[in-house]
Amino acid sequence: MINDKIQKAMFAGSFDPITNGHLDIINRSAKIFDKLYIGVLYNPTKKGLFTFEERVDLIKKCTSHLNNIEVVSFDGLLVKYCEENGIDTLVRGIRIGSDVDYELQMARMNKELSPQIETILFPSSTKYSFISSSLIKEVLFFGADIKKLVPEIVLSELKDKKEKGEL
Repeated sequence: MINDKIQKAMFAGSFDPITNGHLDIINRSAKIFDKLYIGVLYNPTKKGLFTFEERVDLIKKCTSHLNNIEVVSFDGLLVKYCEENGIDTLVRGIRIGSDVDYELQMARMNKELSPQIETILFPSSTKYSFISSSLIKEVLFFGADIKKLVPEIVLSELKDKKEKGEL
């Protein structure tokens, strides 16, 4: 806590599915902020592998060991949600150079839209620097072993979807 103010941050994404890379950023951020919101973007026009409700449920299960986490949903502009809920910091994970370029562009746009909100970029841990949700789904589709890349509960759900032909 700085200046007796509760430091709230938001780590937002689609999390389709949540990966060990996401959890690495969440765990590290949870040590820094008093309250960390995990924001799951709700976009009814976008079809993901996991339903919105499944993604929220998986995130809650994967972060249940952290007592300063709250999983929330939003649609529309992230900075608007943050303004309405007193959240003054956005947490973003970066893996590679193209992530840096994209996230800097987004941070500058967010700053233009909401000058009081800061963005912090967390470099991924080396062991997770190649992981993305889309890559996870792709390599699993072709039978790769992904047990080191996602939490056990996510692996189980992914395998169920593969067996049902949904992957």
